[in-house]
Amino acid sequence: MSHNLTLAQNHAFDLARTLMVPVILFQAESEFGVMVSSEYDGNQDAIVHEYDPWCPAH
Repeated sequence: MSHNLTLAQNHAFDLARTLMVPVILFQAESEFGVMVSSEYDGNQDAIVHEYDPWCPAH
């Protein structure tokens, strides 16, 4: 599963930089998802990481 997590992390960071908005990487069961942070209303415990393109320390 670490390969899937690494892939999801890379895509989440790229999406945040492309859209120039913070995005949330979350896990639902054994799958990962990414969405704009302001639209996420899911379980806070499911959040793996938030990627903010305006904060360079990731």
